[in-house]
Amino acid sequence: MNYKIVNIRTTASVDPVDSILIIYTGGTFGMAYDDSGSLAPFNFGRVIDRVPELKGLELKLTVISFPEPRDSSNINYKDWQDMAYIIYENYSQYDGFVILHGTDTMSYSASALSFMLKGLNKPVILTGAQIPIGSIRSDARENLITALEIASAKNGNVPMVNEVCIYFNYFLLRGNRSQKIRSSTFAAFQSQNYPYLAESGIEIEYRQNYMAPHDPSAKLKLVKNFDDNVAILKIFPSINQATVESFFKIKGLRGVILETYGSGNTMNFDWFLKILENAMKKGIIIYNVSQCSGGEVIQGRYETSKRLNDIGIVSGGDITTEAAVSKLMFLLGNEKNEASIRRKLAIPLNGEMDN
Repeated sequence: MNYKIVNIRTTASVDPVDSILIIYTGGTFGMAYDDSGSLAPFNFGRVIDRVPELKGLELKLTVISFPEPRDSSNINYKDWQDMAYIIYENYSQYDGFVILHGTDTMSYSASALSFMLKGLNKPVILTGAQIPIGSIRSDARENLITALEIASAKNGNVPMVNEVCIYFNYFLLRGNRSQKIRSSTFAAFQSQNYPYLAESGIEIEYRQNYMAPHDPSAKLKLVKNFDDNVAILKIFPSINQATVESFFKIKGLRGVILETYGSGNTMNFDWFLKILENAMKKGIIIYNVSQCSGGEVIQGRYETSKRLNDIGIVSGGDITTEAAVSKLMFLLGNEKNEASIRRKLAIPLNGEMDN
């Protein structure tokens, strides 16, 4: 891909010691009003004109921009591969990475990157905005500046953050635990099942006991394959047999996120369980994830979920749907053995669920 690369000149009195790579993928963040009054992507090479505060940071900043900025609704696994590859190729040259990304699919991308970047020992911070940077009341400036500060923060000689995170509206969240929950306020993201990692106020207060530790022996490895033959089946009252049968006839289907009620419950009609059982006999892996933002799947707590246990559905525990989708695609793309995929779905790969 033909990336656009821009070095940002700051007013630091001496050459900055720390360097951060900003990866601009698109999204609301980089929109500005054009001459017609419509919102359109602006030249991100001139971000300093929109955020002059960047000049005052004691950082060496470089921007790599996707040649065609993406609306995050159009993001797919190939874009995840591009983001991860940029980080992998530039890993030794920068102290941290900030990815500017649309909010709608940010949690999916953060989750995918957390699985792809094995042995990550530097911060990868995704952020964005609810209001475009070209607007007076935009949240883009604070999100970007604080994300850069977090990406450059040190604990002694090692990075304060050593994982993929989302920073948004004063809170730093583990990326593969986050969800977008609001579209009309600045507090767009939450991490219902895992504590926030830092809070930005007058100072940035880090909660290191919840953060991934620094591993001086770790070496970054890029694992980039995905299989997108997955789908989500959300259970609802009166879902009928014909609908479920049609769903499992999708050509090439290899994995299903079964979004169930509460702690993993669903109807226990014989026809429904028979369809699930037949699908698994064909090699389709079914992953039980709760429709609730908080709590977890506990298969067997109620009779309506015990039957799922009996036929071999994999419990997703407290994983989010966003993390479950990218995890299932990732494992299907990199593991050849069905038993291995099922085993790894049930345990945390990189902090995305509790043990």
